[in-house]
Amino acid sequence: QVQLVESGGGLVQSGGSLRLSCAASGRFLTINDVDWYRQSPGKERELVASITSSGRTNYADSVKGRFTISRDNAKNTVYLQMNSLKPEDTAVYSCNAEIWAPTLGATVSAWGQGTQVTVSS
Repeated sequence: QVQLVESGGGLVQSGGSLRLSCAASGRFLTINDVDWYRQSPGKERELVASITSSGRTNYADSVKGRFTISRDNAKNTVYLQMNSLKPEDTAVYSCNAEIWAPTLGATVSAWGQGTQVTVSS
C-alpha cells in the first residue's frame, strides 16, 4: 500500500517557524516530484511549493523568501520549512507526491492526510 504520512503542523505565533514533513510509508517506494498545497475555509486550494526528483524547486509568490522545500532521498522524505509565519498562512497543508512503486510496477499519485497549521496574531 502506498501512503504519505505528514507531520509537523501545530499552533505558532506570528513570526514563528514550523517544519512539515511528508514521508512515504511502504517498502521499496521512491518519492519523485512533490507538491505542498494548503487550503483554508472559504478559499481555493493553493499550490505553495514544489520540488522535483532532481531537486528543482518552485514557490508561490505569497511564500517566497519565507518557505523552503527540501528533500532527503535517503529517508524518502520531503520537508517544508516555514519561517516568518503570518496569520494568513493558517490552513490545512497537504502533500501530493508521485511515487514509484516497484511492487506495483507503476508510478502512483498519493496524498497525505493533511496537517493543520495555525498562526496566531
